[in-house]
Amino acid sequence: MAGNHWTRREFVERAGKTVATFAVFDLLASCGNTSTATSKTYKVGVSNTLTGNGWREEMICSIKAQAKVSGMVSQVIIANRNGGPPEQIADLRNLISAGVNVIILNPSDREALNPVIKDASGKGIVVVAVDQAVSAPEAYVLSNDQVAYGNLGADWLFKQLGGNGNVVEMRGIDGVPADTDRHQGFTAALANYPGIKIVAQTFTGWSLNPAAQQINDLFNSGKKIDGVWTSGIDATIVDAYQTAHKPFVPTVGADNNKFVGELVQLKSQGLVGAAVTNPPPVGGAGLAVALDVLAGKSHPKLIKLTPEVWANTTSDGVAKLTARYDASLDPYYSVQYGVAPYTTYSKAALVSCQGPA
Repeated sequence: MAGNHWTRREFVERAGKTVATFAVFDLLASCGNTSTATSKTYKVGVSNTLTGNGWREEMICSIKAQAKVSGMVSQVIIANRNGGPPEQIADLRNLISAGVNVIILNPSDREALNPVIKDASGKGIVVVAVDQAVSAPEAYVLSNDQVAYGNLGADWLFKQLGGNGNVVEMRGIDGVPADTDRHQGFTAALANYPGIKIVAQTFTGWSLNPAAQQINDLFNSGKKIDGVWTSGIDATIVDAYQTAHKPFVPTVGADNNKFVGELVQLKSQGLVGAAVTNPPPVGGAGLAVALDVLAGKSHPKLIKLTPEVWANTTSDGVAKLTARYDASLDPYYSVQYGVAPYTTYSKAALVSCQGPA
């Protein structure tokens, strides 16, 4: 989903760590689960269909860090490529064939994956969808409340504008569950502010370069823009305003390190904005839930995290932004490193991105 965006190489270089090479499928592995009653160790599969995306990279690192600290995981197999439902279905079937006990997936569609999820569950595999929801009753879902994410940020922005003005809505990927849910929340907030006009709606793909091009095209169009809501492409918009030497407008984004820092550092230069929380470590949290289920513990099938709004217009918001910003970290790294009470690794373990030996 949502969130920061950089390549894996950039992630490694900026963090100053070596990211372990993602495992490839062992298609010769025997079918079915490989855990034994004596070892209590499990094989974990991860399915991600958006690469070059920092939020997703951090999500994967949180899975690897939680796998390592748990002491219950022998191997993490990662299917990591750009694609939609057909590609993800193929990857999920490969993970099933590789004999995994757990599948953590960031779904590309709410409904299309249901048959393969049912198949996995029928083979005793615990399936957890993170970040975005699936409708398969067999799956556990652990995600940020994405409807609330869209609603809270939009409501803050519309209030900041006094209920009147021209707003740009910069969405993620058309058709994926998180984008649909966030737009639903955004639209619900918009219904309460008849004086707000959406002068442009874009799909950024949750990628930096398209977002930068889109906002520059809007500058060149001459449209009056009073505020910008982004689905996590926040610092890119702030940077574009600086480069174009335009006065800042109220901007909503996510809890990405650079944007969090800008909300503090550029406040004196007129930047007004808010970060809505959306932690990538839902991945690690999802694994913690799956391991609990394998150990016989009970969890609800749907776990939603409640997002917060950190605005630089209040003393409490500034305090939270200031406390979270870390100048030593990658600019596009989320400032949230865990999801309590599920994840148990350290911040250093997340950044190192090392899975089980």
